[in-house]
Amino acid sequence: MTEPLALPRSQVGEPSVSRLLDARQVVKTFRGGDGNDVRVLGGVDFSVGAGEMVAVVGTSGSGKSTLLHVLGALERPSSGSVCIAGQDVAGVDDESLSVIRNRHVGFVFQFHHLLKEFSAAENVMIPLRIAGHAPRESRERAMALLERVGLSHRATHRPSEMSGGEQQRTAVARALAMQPSLVLADEPSGNLDHHTAEALHDLLAGLVQDLGLGAVVVTHNRSLAARAGRVLMLADGQLTDTSWNDGAV
Repeated sequence: MTEPLALPRSQVGEPSVSRLLDARQVVKTFRGGDGNDVRVLGGVDFSVGAGEMVAVVGTSGSGKSTLLHVLGALERPSSGSVCIAGQDVAGVDDESLSVIRNRHVGFVFQFHHLLKEFSAAENVMIPLRIAGHAPRESRERAMALLERVGLSHRATHRPSEMSGGEQQRTAVARALAMQPSLVLADEPSGNLDHHTAEALHDLLAGLVQDLGLGAVVVTHNRSLAARAGRVLMLADGQLTDTSWNDGAV
């Protein structure tokens, strides 16, 4: 059987006590078309704790998605350290990096990336089956997650038979399949209408609190950012606190 979905609130640590993600002096450079290095991240310091949602905002091309990829170990930093659930991922081999990422991080993207030939339940089961969980256990976990996101009645439906909001909620359930401690979301409501987006925002905020997750959300949506405990601006490779009066979001 799978572990319970929700942590008792007494086990949800404060960010200062329980850091699920800790990045120090993270630099990320790419080789430009002219052969010169382009610095996207210039010594970023960042942390997020259990039960905390952090929103990252900034202009298009400022490096928000790159930051998310580095924080989630999809890309390695050029220098600096990234610790996920207490494990420094900077120096580990690719196989170990994959294990850390798959066990501790759930990703939600702007496009849901559901497999069209599979049902909602089967899509949520995919990470579990890849990790070697038995079919029955995987299905039980998938059904519990679909119920948690309000989609138990859609378990047998394929993506083409679901609305955009339902598809994205299925993607959220899939992101939680391996019981990660950290969720990283890149414009998760970018393709949704206002009403559907608001429902997704409520869902994400509720999951962070109820499950004791740490969450980093890259967004241009002021409503989603307003649900975060902190809002940070990424500009010129640096993260800084921002406010609602500067037009940043």
